Amino acid sequence: MRSAGFALILTSILWGTTGTAASFFSSDVSPLAIGACTMAIGGLLLFAVSARQSLTAIRDRRALPWLLLGALGVFVYPLAFYSAMDLAGVAIGNVVALGSGPVFAAAFEWLWERHPLTRRAGISIIVAIAGVVVLGFFGHVDAADSSGGNVAAGVALGLLAGGAYALYTYSSTRVIGLGHPGSAAMGATFGMGAVALLPVLLLTGAALLGSGQNVGIAAYLALGPMFLAYVLFGRALGSLRSSTVTTITLLEPVVATVLAVLVVGERLSFVGWIGVALILAAIGALVTARPAGKTPRRP
Repeated sequence: MRSAGFALILTSILWGTTGTAASFFSSDVSPLAIGACTMAIGGLLLFAVSARQSLTAIRDRRALPWLLLGALGVFVYPLAFYSAMDLAGVAIGNVVALGSGPVFAAAFEWLWERHPLTRRAGISIIVAIAGVVVLGFFGHVDAADSSGGNVAAGVALGLLAGGAYALYTYSSTRVIGLGHPGSAAMGATFGMGAVALLPVLLLTGAALLGSGQNVGIAAYLALGPMFLAYVLFGRALGSLRSSTVTTITLLEPVVATVLAVLVVGERLSFVGWIGVALILAAIGALVTARPAGKTPRRP
């Protein structure tokens, strides 16, 4: 579990840079274009490096429904996520989107598997969510002013992104549970989601080519926080439950918040930093947990 946990920590650090990097796009680049570009390009790359395994998974009738469900999450997530940051700010958008992920993931595990949480996982999730609530709603000093009064809409879109994130995470674990490797689950899920995002990119992405800086930022987001991060993410999914994965990756909004403060100029209150500490404590409890026997998943 520890190696998978550390892979997720590196993944979370890469993800945490997305909001800050996106803040350097020119003002005419829409959040829909940013989301469609990063997920479409990165998703196609994930499919390309594991094409044979991904196609095998797609041909599996047992796996295909889960892949389609995951692809829906891949389609919704980037559009809602970048829009949430645009409306509510980098810190709150990240915190709500990733912070709500463990709740949705635990709900999906209960809905489809009737899987109860261990005491350690349950306490970790509660502590992490408490940190998210503190950080997202009480710790951002100038949230109301920084987003033009659209914080509520940003929070709603952040919750939608959190549900989509948990959906493709959970669906991928089900595909892996059917005997397919993590690279196949990631490649097939993100490849199909990328195809669905291409029309959005064609309709909204012209401004991405407006300057060399825009092209460079888009390339970084597609290759780093998208492609490389999800290669690591897919490996970790093979040995951890989706609720554990989504809790460990709560490190991402912590990284995003720190970068938003240091680079973008957003501000956190003292209470906000307490929220950061709670999230880190919850992640530490999960990452340092002793490996447990893995219960085989059934379709």
